[in-house]
Amino acid sequence: MQPSATVILAAIGKVDRIVACTKYCADVCPEIRHRETTIVADSWTANTDQIVAARPDLVIAAVPYQEKAVTEILKSGARFLGLAPKTLTDIYTDIAAIAGIMGALDRGEHVIHEMQREIEAVREQTNRGRRPRVFCEEWGKPLISSQPWVAELVAAAGGEFVGTPGKQTSAEAVLSENPDVLVAAWCGAGDRVPLEKIIRDRNWEEMRAAKERRVYCIRDEFLNTPAPTLVRGLRALAAAIHPEDFPQPQGLRCISQIPLSGKLISQ
Repeated sequence: MQPSATVILAAIGKVDRIVACTKYCADVCPEIRHRETTIVADSWTANTDQIVAARPDLVIAAVPYQEKAVTEILKSGARFLGLAPKTLTDIYTDIAAIAGIMGALDRGEHVIHEMQREIEAVREQTNRGRRPRVFCEEWGKPLISSQPWVAELVAAAGGEFVGTPGKQTSAEAVLSENPDVLVAAWCGAGDRVPLEKIIRDRNWEEMRAAKERRVYCIRDEFLNTPAPTLVRGLRALAAAIHPEDFPQPQGLRCISQIPLSGKLISQ
């Protein structure tokens, strides 16, 4: 009932065991579209009748929850695994738990090792350079900073995370920090965050990141899905923070300053 669980199941080679998932799962795990998999509501809007109709042995859901949605899941009578990761360590634990339940412990350990190996490889490459200050947001209204695991990825990518991860903040508070790099990865928005609009509407034109044209959108699922896809988010962060050292990957979009009435437009 969350893309993270679907991605983890695919990574451990158990995508064939999925009988139902959300439309967001199909977005991040394209192989779902080629299977006869029922599309159901997610952890926020769970529906008992949909779950019962799919006849699952296990329901996997993750935050964010609504109390009503949890009640709907429990009413289905299926076994329920609820996840609430905050850090990379939590995510590794969730991968191990799902792999253990599915009888794929070795595969789970391999997935965790590969994530850790890639993160450490990027960390090693950025360990000795300067560390630009980075503000990452997972939502625009209200303005919410990205989760703690994103702060860890920013550090691995050679940056310094600005603000408190996972907490609501204000445009004025972010402006006062004057970050070197801005990254927007809004939940459910894919790569469609309106970079020009947020700079203009928040009066951030004089922020260092805007003046130096270091304002980026990273695809939602690359940073907000606590699963192996985070490695792609790490590469995007590294390219945004240290473009001189990392090529621009797919899923990273930058804003450019155009000499037209002093406005910023995204390309």
